[in-house]
Amino acid sequence: MRKVLQVLAGEALFPPPIWVMRQAGRYLPEYRATRAEAGGFLDLCYTPKLATEVTLQPIRRYGFDAAILFSDILVIPDALGRKVAFQEGEGPVLEPLDLARVGELDPDGIDGRLGPVYEAVEMIRAGLPRETTFLGFCGAPWTVATYMIAGRGTPDQAPARRAALTDPDGFARLIDVLVRSSIRYLAEQIRRGADAVQIFDTWAGVLDEYEFERWVIAPTKRIVAGLREIHSGARVIGFPKGAQASLERYIDETKVDAVGLDWTMPARFARDRIQSKVAVQGNLDPMRVVIGGRALDEGVDRVLEGLGGGRLVFNLGHGITPDADPANVARLVERVRAAKR
Repeated sequence: MRKVLQVLAGEALFPPPIWVMRQAGRYLPEYRATRAEAGGFLDLCYTPKLATEVTLQPIRRYGFDAAILFSDILVIPDALGRKVAFQEGEGPVLEPLDLARVGELDPDGIDGRLGPVYEAVEMIRAGLPRETTFLGFCGAPWTVATYMIAGRGTPDQAPARRAALTDPDGFARLIDVLVRSSIRYLAEQIRRGADAVQIFDTWAGVLDEYEFERWVIAPTKRIVAGLREIHSGARVIGFPKGAQASLERYIDETKVDAVGLDWTMPARFARDRIQSKVAVQGNLDPMRVVIGGRALDEGVDRVLEGLGGGRLVFNLGHGITPDADPANVARLVERVRAAKR
């Protein structure tokens, strides 16, 4: 069995398997060259040959234990008919959604637009080494909704929080559309060759306890259950960034196989309260990969010391940043794989 899948199935391996969120990205010169060839960012996502190429680039360079589909969490609103664009230096820009128009969104019609993504999944699976786990993914409904409401990322996603509090019924209808779309999207990724999937909830940490239950836990629980109705035994990694103590309830209710830990999560809490329940993924501070040297080595060693005795997939506590030195990533992989108990 592929190493990441072994961990998701409950086995503790040492050294742990390793991959890096956003491992196909702007820190790699080969990625920048491929993106320039594609033109726009969405063009890259929707060109199967090029999406396959950038997915495989970090596997060729570093031999990571997992590859993750190159795409974006906002292909779902794009497939739902909302205007999505990526502006250099500004990130994603969407046509803000009025909750009164949620009824115009059709989750059953997304497959046509997402056809090139599914084609890329098949091509990536065919191009990966046999031992490499292939991860599909989607954005969690809450996080995707925050961009759809505001039209862009904001410091604390206040527009979506305001919408959820002032019109909870309308917001619930939007979340329902995103849940149904996400189940369909993830199920097709698995059918086309993904071994497991990850649900990214980047903005989970901005919600209070009650809203976290309603907009993060409940929708994720529906996605996991719906996905397993289609693919029994589907392996799912949840990443509700910033969840902190709410992560325990998230695990208990959603039934995910593993959770991503951001770099602010204390190792003792993660080991005693989280890793005792499920596999964990993380949680090196991405800044240490930028700095390199002693800062990187110490960070790697601390993650291994704190979490290496249990079910661990080594990763960063969020995505690798564009200013990371590729040589530091090589050093990271080498140090993890050379680790001894």
